Amino acid sequence: MGTVEWLGRKLLRFHEIVGEMLLLLVQMLYFFREIPRNLPSIFSQMMIIGYETLPVASVMAFFVGMVLALQTGVELQKYGTQNIIGGIVGLSMVREMGPVMTSFLVAGRAGSAMAAEIGVMTVYEEIDALRTLDINPVRYLAMPRLIASIICVPVLTIYANLLGIAGGALMSHLHPRIFISYSTYYDGFKTALKFQELGAGLLKATVFGGIIALVACYTGFKTSGGARGIAQTTTRSVVMSFMMILVADYFLTRILL
Repeated sequence: MGTVEWLGRKLLRFHEIVGEMLLLLVQMLYFFREIPRNLPSIFSQMMIIGYETLPVASVMAFFVGMVLALQTGVELQKYGTQNIIGGIVGLSMVREMGPVMTSFLVAGRAGSAMAAEIGVMTVYEEIDALRTLDINPVRYLAMPRLIASIICVPVLTIYANLLGIAGGALMSHLHPRIFISYSTYYDGFKTALKFQELGAGLLKATVFGGIIALVACYTGFKTSGGARGIAQTTTRSVVMSFMMILVADYFLTRILL
């Protein structure tokens, strides 16, 4: 019975968290009508999520593209089919690696910062102070972060895709065991990649951006316990974001294939 009770408590807590997150999401969507009043906050969050993430995203995407080209190119060279490496790298970046890796990067860098910032405000009762001033915390704190995330993550994904494809082209041309021309690489990429592939990747990135903001704001609002609670909130935000991104990626892939 002890095991059954433990499982029951975990299931109840899981459904409670899902319900609270859905309620927060509905509130965030409701306050979309307040976007014109919150443009400064939205632009500020876009700078944090987008612009300040560019250097790390550049390094990540370029070397991921190079690794993809190296791993696949060496194997394809054994069968004399290295000419299709452009299509493989392009599809890998656009379909999966670009949206997922970029979302992981944003969740680890910007999502954790969002959760920690809101968590500090919750612990030190600044959220209660906002309510006292008749300022809705969801409108003031959560909604701008959601808007910024669903805009910046797809843009970062496009940027990461381009850099990853460029890194793959450079590796494919310079590595002596692969060596194909840039035009051959581009032809393979152009043949394999369709418009719907790009659209599917951007749809994934948009959903992942929403997940990052939702999880970060939810964990921030639920913070308690002082400095230790803030540290736990930051960790919980990153872990939950990673898990939800992977689950959402599976279901979106099933739907979009």
